[in-house]
Amino acid sequence: MLSEPNSVEEMKQVLEAALLTAAQPLSLDELLRLFAGRMERATLRMLLDELKTDWQSRTLELMQVASGWRFQARAQYAPFLARLNPEKPQRYSRAALETLAIIAYRQPVTRGDIEDIRGVAVNPNIIRQLQEREWIDIVGQRDVPGRPSLYATTKTFLDDLNLRSLAELPPMDDFTHAEIPLDL
Repeated sequence: MLSEPNSVEEMKQVLEAALLTAAQPLSLDELLRLFAGRMERATLRMLLDELKTDWQSRTLELMQVASGWRFQARAQYAPFLARLNPEKPQRYSRAALETLAIIAYRQPVTRGDIEDIRGVAVNPNIIRQLQEREWIDIVGQRDVPGRPSLYATTKTFLDDLNLRSLAELPPMDDFTHAEIPLDL
């Protein structure tokens, strides 16, 4: 049985075990709890960087996303792993993707804001679909008559797109003439 880790190598092994067995990304605070408060954040970040380097030539990679750190398969293995779960990925309509993009780039926004930008009414099923996927959530109400709900993206949205923050979204100019795939 391993007592409290004393060496850098033992600490990295504890981190590796925790990250490989976690069902969700682990935040820095959660990772610090592994060491019963005996580790500084800077040391933890250094160990995570070392662990990331250690795994560079392997099939999994250590990624930092919005809600923390996780191991995930490298992108080149996705076609093979998809064979294990042959169900089709959920497809999103152009309207759903446009709505999601407006929320991501202009948040927080109301349904009325989305309708003004798109020029058409927003189907309530689109909002519900994005909420069920946990990509958007209500973050408040605008202080105007009727108090419409304000929508914003969630950490799950960022995690699913392998982003740490909204600042990592590509510039809107990249989409002005590009076709957006509908199978996220």
